[in-house]
This record gives sequence, structure tokens and C-alpha cells, in this order.
Amino acid sequence: MTDSQDTGTAAAPVDEAPAAPATAPAPADGNPVAPTAAGTRTAADVVTPEVAARLTRGVVGSGRTANHTPFTGEKLADLPESTPADVATAFERARAAQRRWAQVPVKRRAAVLLRFHDLVLRRQAEVLDLIQLETGKARLHAHEEVQAVAVAARHYGRKAPAYLRPRSHTGVVPTLTKVTELRQPRGVVGQIAPWNYPFELSVGDALPAFAAGNAVVMKPDTETALTALWAREQLIEAGLPEDVWQVVIGEGPVIGPAVVGHADYVSFTGSTRTGREVAQGAAARLVGVSLELGGKNAMLVLHDADVEKAAAGAVRGCFSSAGQLCISIERLYVHESIADDFVRRFAARTRAMRLGTALAYGAEMGSLAGERQLETVTRHVEEAVAQGAELIAGGRPRPDIGPLFYEPTILDGVRAPMAVCEEETFGPVVSVYRFGDEDEAVALANATPYGLNASVWTKDGRRGHAVAARLRTGTVNVNEAYAAGYGSVQSPMGGMGDSGLGRRHGSEGILKYTEAQTVAQQRVLPLGPSLGMTDEQYARFMSRSLRALKALRLR
Repeated sequence: MTDSQDTGTAAAPVDEAPAAPATAPAPADGNPVAPTAAGTRTAADVVTPEVAARLTRGVVGSGRTANHTPFTGEKLADLPESTPADVATAFERARAAQRRWAQVPVKRRAAVLLRFHDLVLRRQAEVLDLIQLETGKARLHAHEEVQAVAVAARHYGRKAPAYLRPRSHTGVVPTLTKVTELRQPRGVVGQIAPWNYPFELSVGDALPAFAAGNAVVMKPDTETALTALWAREQLIEAGLPEDVWQVVIGEGPVIGPAVVGHADYVSFTGSTRTGREVAQGAAARLVGVSLELGGKNAMLVLHDADVEKAAAGAVRGCFSSAGQLCISIERLYVHESIADDFVRRFAARTRAMRLGTALAYGAEMGSLAGERQLETVTRHVEEAVAQGAELIAGGRPRPDIGPLFYEPTILDGVRAPMAVCEEETFGPVVSVYRFGDEDEAVALANATPYGLNASVWTKDGRRGHAVAARLRTGTVNVNEAYAAGYGSVQSPMGGMGDSGLGRRHGSEGILKYTEAQTVAQQRVLPLGPSLGMTDEQYARFMSRSLRALKALRLR
């Protein structure tokens, strides 16, 4: 993620007055606008003062702030604002509640997640509206968050008891030494969640922490706090004790360090720059940390790929959530033998994408989330074109739709030192590069300090797996951009290099929220001279025993 995806906010307008309606004319050759049906809900219909008051109940905050919708810039809701002292209070409440929660049997804790799963699917229209209003994304992309949360809730609701069950191990002396591995909750997890996926990257990451017996103090981004608070309301209804999940709201530089300073474990999703600061703060206190950070993700289209399917996959991979997805594609490497055909098909699909603001399905891409994102996207594109890159599609803002809209953009002829070549854009911009063989493609894809996600397209599954194994990224998708890897929650997901530490999903995604405890019970004979043995006799006896254990292939 770029530096605006950190412990701060998405840099939405600070003026609380509604922005003036966009009056700029639509370009004749620009991306089409998705129609808005009569009677479509508005922000005022969804976020009423009553809804805001209900969702913010229980937030520890002594000040006031507000959030805004990227669609228009208008204020959505007044929110409590937390201070470092409020953060300390939230941790006190969470710590007291966590001790009681940890005593609840894991099967009962997991059952809360399964009830939450059902509530999310039953009431998904409510959270889809909030996600769209707070992030500006299209409804289908908002639904990806619903899918991801439901899958995670089901997985840990079913598997948490197995992941956390006591495990027996062979002792130093078989039969005489009984060893059991226990999993103890860490205590109170401090979670700093970003704005770009405010449902999935808030509650989705918190679910395994709750199942493991922890409490959570979460700092969501201020501009997307309502989505996280909606998730909290549903989880409480599903049976989570209210004080087990505390939410604090405020500027990252103000309260982010306080969250890190009180936590027993830190979960952070954001920029690499801020992730380093979070890691340093956690290290100073000797507490664990997991970090999902930036990426400059590559998609490799091999010579034998289905060009039409690859072009369709590139649209999803590059422009979902307007490119504001940590695992979206920003670099496209295409074999030179099919590059022209691929670019033609990809560009045609990109130019046809419908942009829109309606709280309904139909738009294929929404808005950028903040002014800083628009500034970065504009700077990267304009600089590249000025230095000789070719604009294949897009390349301009669309104020006729909303103040932060920017067309999905394809660049060709990008090269260093253009900023878009190496810096994370985190917007709807992708650069196309050509390669001659697979070795060159792998080398180009790996030529970055990041290592979050990659995509490989080929008709030969064996070739795809072989290329994937050579890529230095935490996840690789073959014939898909990102959803196959991310959605497969039994498998770990995370980054290498500057893309972070630790993993979410699978066993690693829940065990990271626990401390391993070994309980070893010695029976009958001690581990020392006994039965009249001298020290020397005991040493010879143990030496013979160790040789015998190796011969018996015991581990």
C-alpha cells in the first residue's frame, strides 16, 4: 500500500460542507457511465443520524470527528474521536473482558463466528451500502469483501477447535515423558486496519483472534469506521461479549502508537513505511507483529495463454476497487508473440468499463478514495507520458462523475526512472511490458523489493506451477489475478520482502494470535541418575538409549 494507507486516514476532504455537484462535461471518447435507476438509495438514506449513533455506541472517544464519502465529498456522519488516554481506557476494558472470554470453550467461541456468518449474508445489503459510501468502490467489488468475510467466518468457525486443540508429542524418553502442546491466547490484540477493504481487513482479520480467545482493540481508518462498526454490531449480536471488541477512532500518528504501545500482539495492514515504524514499536516491547504491506504485483502472460481469458482476467486484476487493492496488478508482462493481440483486447475491455456511483450493481469501477490517491495516480501517469510512455487507454480524471474518479488506465513503453515503473501507484493504472522467454519474465517480475502477489496465465497447468514456484511472492495465482489465492482461506496469505511479515488465513492466521505452551510430565523415573546409578553409569545408559532411539527411527 502507498503511504496514505497507513495509520492515518484516506485523506478525504476536510470541509464538512457537501461538495458542489460535478459540472464538467463527459468526454466523448471516455469510459461510459453506468445508469442510475430511479429510487436508488443515497447517502442520506443509508447513514441517518440514528444509524450513526447506533453504530458508534461503545466507541471510547472524548472528542468529535467526521467521515466523508468519496463519491461526492459530502460528510457521512459525526464520529467519536479518541485520544491516547481513550486508547488506554479501551485496553483496560478489553483486558478485563478477555480474561472471561478466554475461559469460554473454543467450540462456543467458534459458534459465534458461524452465527456471524449467517447475519452477514442475511443483511449484506446494509454493509454493501456502507462499503460503497465509505470507499467509493463499485458494488460488485464491495461484495468481494462480503464473500471474504463469510468464508473466513465459516473456516475459523469450523476449524478453530482443531487448530487450537492440545497436541501430544513424543517426549525425550518415550512413555516416561508425556508432552502436550497447548495454545494460549496472547491477550489483547492491537489491530490497525486500512480504508481500502474496511470490512474484510477489519473483522476478517479479527475473527481468528476472537476464536483463539483474545480481545481486540481496533483502530479503523476514520473515513471507513462505520463499516467496521457495523461488523462489530453484528458480531455482538452473534454472541461476542461487547467489551471483547473495542474500537478507537482518530488520526494514525496520534493514536496509532498508543495502540501499539498497549497491545500484546499487533496486526497491521498499510504502507511499508508505516509498517516499519509499527514493527519497531512492537519490537521495543518484545511483542509479536504481523504486517501486510505494499506491493508492485506482476501478471505474466505466457506465450501459450488464452489471450481473451487473460485480457478479461487483467481487467479484474488491475481495476477491481479502482486498483486500490494490495494484491492488484500494476505490472503486466506479456510474451512478445501475443503482446499486440493481448493489448488490443485488454484495451477494448478497459475502455468499455462503466464507471458509476450508484448503490446498486451495474458499475464496473468506482471512485478513488481520497485526494492523495488521485494526486499520486495523476502524477504517475502525467510523468510517464511526458517521458515518452504511450497512453493506451484512460489517463484522465472524470469530474463529470465525481471529484475523485479517474479512468482505468493502460500505459505502454514505461521504463525507469519513471515513478510508475517502480513505485506503488495504488490506483487504476497498469503498465505493459514485453518479454522474450520465461526466464526473462521471472527475472523482471522478481526485480522489486516487494513480494506480495503474482499472476501467471498459461494453458499448461504444469508450466504455470513451475513458473509460479520461481516467483518471490507470498501468493501466486495461475489463470486468475488474485481471488483464487486470497479466497482459499485454508492456505496462508501474506508477503515477502518489503511486503510484510506473517500470514493471514489457514493455521498460521489463527496460531499467530496464540502463545505455544509446552507441558512435559515426567513419569516413573526422573531425567537423572536413579536406581543407584552413578553419574557415569547414567551417562552410559543415556548414550545407549539415544543410539537405540535413532535406530528405531524415532523423532
